[in-house]
Amino acid sequence: MLALLLAALTVASAVEIVEAYEREALTVFGEYRRLLEPGVHLIPPFVSRTYPFDVRTQTFDVPQQEAITRDNSPVTADAVVYLRVMDAKRAFLEVDDYETAVSNLAQTTLRATLGDMDLDDTLARRELINDRIHEELDEPTDQWGIRVEAVEVREVNPSRDVQRAMEQQSSAERRRRAMILEAQGERRSAVESAEGQKSAAILEAQGEKQSQILEAQGDSIATVLRAKAAESMGERAVIERGMETLEAIGQGESTTFVLPQELTSLVGRYGRHLSGSDVGGKGSGMESRDFDAETRELLGLDDVDAALEDLVSQADDDLTTGEKAGVEGEPAVADEPDAAFEREE
Repeated sequence: MLALLLAALTVASAVEIVEAYEREALTVFGEYRRLLEPGVHLIPPFVSRTYPFDVRTQTFDVPQQEAITRDNSPVTADAVVYLRVMDAKRAFLEVDDYETAVSNLAQTTLRATLGDMDLDDTLARRELINDRIHEELDEPTDQWGIRVEAVEVREVNPSRDVQRAMEQQSSAERRRRAMILEAQGERRSAVESAEGQKSAAILEAQGEKQSQILEAQGDSIATVLRAKAAESMGERAVIERGMETLEAIGQGESTTFVLPQELTSLVGRYGRHLSGSDVGGKGSGMESRDFDAETRELLGLDDVDAALEDLVSQADDDLTTGEKAGVEGEPAVADEPDAAFEREE
């Protein structure tokens, strides 16, 4: 039984099984012999020792560290380091405990990195912190056969006093932005209101101007028509007004009347015209006579034709504009000055 037990212990000590994700360093009498790859290996019994190394990516937490930033603000931070054993022989021979070594190196590097930065940078530039820690860890870990794959800073927390000051600053910044937005809104509202009032004033002025133009056109047409009517009346109109005046005089109680010489001459001519008599010399008919040059200039009769042509041209323009407006969906209404002149005449 003792021999069987000794044989079992010998076999168990001589056979070493290495997992697929491991590498093992073999020492015999304390001397490094070789690195065992995954599989089953026979080693010298009782005098051999193996040291396994996990070659998969491993995660190590960097404990929370306190640091003082460049602008004298206390902060606390922690990180996560992702590393992998690339050379198990060097990891066995070059460093005592690579996990502890990497963790301690990451702590000191994290504190140094935070101390070289301002508080705002430590809070906003996480990628910069990660890159700097990664660079600082690369050189020493390469000598140990370890590769640092990534470094991630999880939290950077300022002190409570700094947090309260930052909250007050953030609140003040939000109030400032709200006041700016409110002022911009009021300014935009005032600008739009002023533009609306300006447009309304322009439309009102245009309407008033159009009304004045139409009123002036109406007065001009009436003046021209009166002038044309006065021109056509001539002497006959004057005699008829004189006869109406005589009739009014005859209806009075007085029996003595004083008549101007011009009126008596006109009455005589009117009588000869009615009786057909030629007594008293050659008489002139009652045809209408033109106004003299001074009267025509006073009445502006010489400019009547030009004024009529201008009015007709203006009316044609208004009619054309009205027709265009009618095509666009609004009814077009145009005056007919020529017909109005003919009816008045």
